[in-house]
Amino acid sequence: MKDLPSSDIERQNILNNKLAITRIQEYIGISGMMFNEEYRFTKKMVADFYEVDIRNVERYLEKFSDELKHNGYTLIKGKKLKDFKLQFAPVINVGSKTTQLGLFNFRAFINLGMLLSESENARLLRSKILDIVIETINERTGGGTKYINRKDPQYLTTAIRESKYRKEFTSALSRYVNMGDAKYSFYTDKIYQSIFNENAKEYKEILKLEAKDNARDTMYTEVLNIIASFETGIAFEIKNKSDQLGRLLEPDEVNVIFKNIAEHPLQKPHIEDARIKMASRDLHFRDAFHQKLENYIQSVSPADFERFLGSQSVDFDKQLKEAEDVFKRLKDSE
Repeated sequence: MKDLPSSDIERQNILNNKLAITRIQEYIGISGMMFNEEYRFTKKMVADFYEVDIRNVERYLEKFSDELKHNGYTLIKGKKLKDFKLQFAPVINVGSKTTQLGLFNFRAFINLGMLLSESENARLLRSKILDIVIETINERTGGGTKYINRKDPQYLTTAIRESKYRKEFTSALSRYVNMGDAKYSFYTDKIYQSIFNENAKEYKEILKLEAKDNARDTMYTEVLNIIASFETGIAFEIKNKSDQLGRLLEPDEVNVIFKNIAEHPLQKPHIEDARIKMASRDLHFRDAFHQKLENYIQSVSPADFERFLGSQSVDFDKQLKEAEDVFKRLKDSE
């Protein structure tokens, strides 16, 4: 985990993790004022909690305006302000001439705490926040994140489909390329390097995998999908070129096919998406830094937290067992 005051990506990763935010709120034990289905906090309430002058809060609101608004800080006025005053007038002590009022929701409240460098309370909270985030991830993944990709409900079907394209690819190499057995690992590495700038060995080192581990067993569905796209496209082009020439292809001819597919504009958005997903998720969930993809690192989306840690995540072993039953019924029906 990075130093929260200096890393906007790490701050957003925590704020996008709904499960962790719930745990943090339970830990703090602060509720605020329920308004429009969210707990709200005035600038004074926030300043009192973090034991800073309200002018410090206002300074951070100005400096980090976009981030804090994105995470729930809002200005209410008109009818909303009137309703708020009627409901909480004894608590907030707002004058009758006030025309707008700034309110934090809990996410914005925590967001400010991750920014405040002057507050000892904020520093202590940041330390606990990081503990809670780590505990939450470990709890939801059974203590290890090597195979967190398998929590994705789409992973199993994607992996099964990808294995089919893998066979098409290796079959094309076997039948149409004039090269020894090294061609399988060599051209697999060329696919990896085209998509995420790493070969299999580098990828395993970054994820701290064992030599016996299959790298693809740890890859996200988006990465597997684009690998499958490369494999089936390259297999098709290799066969066509070999048929046209009426002979096996030499390595330099296969290299041209790889280059053309990797540089085709149709692949660009899919490659970029795979790089963003791999670099961002691995850094947060696995504490694995892909240096060659550093420029693609973004915050992990709320949808991804739901997919891998939340209500959408699946038990892979159970899903695999269900799939085995389906495969057995299909086989028995043949």
